[in-house]
This record gives sequence, C-alpha cells and structure tokens, in this order.
Amino acid sequence: MTIRNPVEWSADSLTDTVTSLRDARRAMRRSAEELDERPIVLKPLGFHDLGAALREGFDDFANLRTDVLAIGLIYPLAGIVLAQIVLNVSMLPLLFPLVAGFALLGPFAALGLYEASRRRENGEEVRWSNVIDAFASPSAGAIWTLGLILTALFLVWLGVAWLIYLMTMGPAVPESAAGFFREALTTDRGWAMILIGCGVGAGFAVAALAISVISFPLLLDRKVPIGRAIDASVRLVRDNPLIMLSWGVIVAGGLALGSLPLLLGLIVVMPVLGHATWRLYRRAVA
Repeated sequence: MTIRNPVEWSADSLTDTVTSLRDARRAMRRSAEELDERPIVLKPLGFHDLGAALREGFDDFANLRTDVLAIGLIYPLAGIVLAQIVLNVSMLPLLFPLVAGFALLGPFAALGLYEASRRRENGEEVRWSNVIDAFASPSAGAIWTLGLILTALFLVWLGVAWLIYLMTMGPAVPESAAGFFREALTTDRGWAMILIGCGVGAGFAVAALAISVISFPLLLDRKVPIGRAIDASVRLVRDNPLIMLSWGVIVAGGLALGSLPLLLGLIVVMPVLGHATWRLYRRAVA
C-alpha cells in the first residue's frame, strides 16, 4: 500500500465528499424510482453462518481499514459522555443506558460499513465518500425514516431508564461518581435498578434487532419500501429465533467488551460487526 501525501489525500477526500454530497442531494430530490417487486426470499440460517459472517467481516475490516471511520463515530460519543460526567453529575444514572443504547442506533450508524462491504464484494473502489453514497442510495428516504425510528426507540429507552432509576433509587442527585456506583452495586435498590434495567433494555434490544437486522442492508441493496424491508427482517428473526438471538448476544457482547476501555475497543468491534452484518444479510437473503 502506497502512503500518500497528507495534503494530497485531504484534497482528494474533500473533493470526493463534496461530489457525494451533491449526489446525495440529487438522490433525495429526484422522483421515486421503480420499486423492486421481486419477492424477498429468506434462507434458513445456522450457527455456521454466524461464524462465517464474522470471519468475512473481519476480513473486510483488515482489507478496508475502516477503523478510521469507527474512530469518527466513537470519539464524539466518548467525548460527550465524559464531558457530561465531569460537568453534570446528575447525568451519571444515564451513563450505562446511554452507552448500551448505542446498540439500538448501531444498525443505522454502520450504513457506511455495509456500503464498503458491498463495494468490495462487487470489486469496486472503496473511498471515504462511500459513507455519504450509502445515504444517497435509491432507498435514501426509507433509510432515513428507519434511522429516525431507531432514534425514537433510543430516546424512549433513555426515558424509560430514567424512570427505572427514579422508581428504584429515588430522585436524589448522586453526590459523586464513586458514591453512585457504590450505591448501585452494594444495595438492594441498586441491584433492583440493574436487574430491571437490564431486563427492559433487553426488550428494547430485541425490538431493534427484529426491525433492523437486515433492513438497512436490504434497503441499500434494493429499492424496496420500508415496510417490506422491516417485514423481511422480522420474518428472519421469527423463522430463526435461536440463531438471530445468538447474533444479538454476539453484537451486544462485542459492544460491551469494546466499551470497557473508554470505548476504545469499539474502534475494532464496530467495523467488524458492521461488515459482518452485511455478510450475514448476504447469507440470509436469496
């Protein structure tokens, strides 16, 4: 791989970005194209498909170097969380729900990774601007609508998490981070908050998984209505409950482990899971 002059690389990247933004604007404005009416045929999945998707996802990550893209997604999140902790201790009860809730937005945030895998699969060049190209696909309207649905689900989750905190721990503002974590981990009401929160959060995670696990890749791959994409995703989870729940556990576990060292582990975890999701979609849809 040739290492290019940073100034030259930046200029080319800026040009690509401007071009892609212009194309995205045109895509959002142009009239609806003819819909893809082909039936969405789903194939049965096995545990070997999960392993293969992860291996192929890691191969995409190793070849496309999308760790840089992940940094762009993760560092602002980390900065916001840490800044709020420092400036506003009352934010502490939402620290875990905020970080855990990122999994609800992950399918939308990983759209550029799906596009990178799709291009590599087709032998096309992969560039920074492809992230924007993904949002300018023929199904751009449906993609943004589904993204807003997941965002709404995320905000509802934060509201519910705050109510759980108030019901179990009371309205008092934590005096310090150490005091909050000590109270949460060493008292009955703290463990009630944790157990109820994890149970309710799992419900939100399953809902997000069901409506989005292959919806975004499908919308990126074909011009279909959002209803058909969500229906296909729900059918896949319904027809392969154990496999898809296992996939959800893999995703949640990977994000949790990647979040431990100040979210830095997500620099690798997010791209691998994003690429692997595209590969799983290819195995699930005929």
